[in-house]
Amino acid sequence: MKMEDYELLLHLHRIKTIRGTAKKILISQPAITQRLKYIESHFGGAIFLRTPKQLVPTALGESILKHAEEVITREYDFHDRLLQQAVGEVAGTLSIGASSLFSQHFLPGVLEAYTKKYPSVTIDLVTGVSDEIRDSSTPFHVYVVRGEPIRTMVSHHLFDDPLYLIDTKPLNKSRARPLIEFKSDPGFQKVMEDWMAVQPHHAFKRSIKVDQFETAKQLMKRGLGMAVLPKSASRDLEDFYSIPLEVDKQPLSRKTWACYQEGLRQLLQVDAFIYELENTIWFDEEREEND
Repeated sequence: MKMEDYELLLHLHRIKTIRGTAKKILISQPAITQRLKYIESHFGGAIFLRTPKQLVPTALGESILKHAEEVITREYDFHDRLLQQAVGEVAGTLSIGASSLFSQHFLPGVLEAYTKKYPSVTIDLVTGVSDEIRDSSTPFHVYVVRGEPIRTMVSHHLFDDPLYLIDTKPLNKSRARPLIEFKSDPGFQKVMEDWMAVQPHHAFKRSIKVDQFETAKQLMKRGLGMAVLPKSASRDLEDFYSIPLEVDKQPLSRKTWACYQEGLRQLLQVDAFIYELENTIWFDEEREEND
């Protein structure tokens, strides 16, 4: 089996269709189908069940896909170690899976500082909702997720991100306003449900639901309703009306975590990136406290 075969299996598992995979990796559908038949023949059974809508891993396929992840991770780590030994510097590839919100508001600055220090490192980045990053078939060196850490990995708490109810008008519990909700992971949805459960029924109307928090933010700025936003996404909204979200007088927030497999800090590029995360000042208030 070649590395390309294992990578093909992981692409098929993540994208879930032969057509989509062909478009992603720029290989024809017949070529992928033929290669998949060869791989399944090599392992002695079907890896995917082909349904009209998507590819579904069989029991055998789940074991093979897990093996594929392990093989690719070991190969990349071995290659990086060899490269670092050869050049004597922080080099190789750094693969990162990061939540969309963290990627939009924090990661650009972190990567700018990191790549200036270590220009020989190649950045491999995927962003998405935290649950998508946790469940990705692509193995990352570092996962940055919000809500709960990945329990099977070493996890570093980076920061708490307080939640605020924000509106263009004074927040008045006696007047119902539309609540603009956005798609997020189950952890955030639970926080929202816990908060809404203790609010007066007339305080808001659940009438607007959008796919991204940035869409909710822009609709709120146009006066179409109020929105619950994390501090990191509302630093340009100082002139708006806001109150912190609380349950039983306890503020609600979202935790952000950096997670990685035990032993990966032996890779110099991973260790340097974790160090960069650990020593970043995330909010202006933290900077003032340190001055």
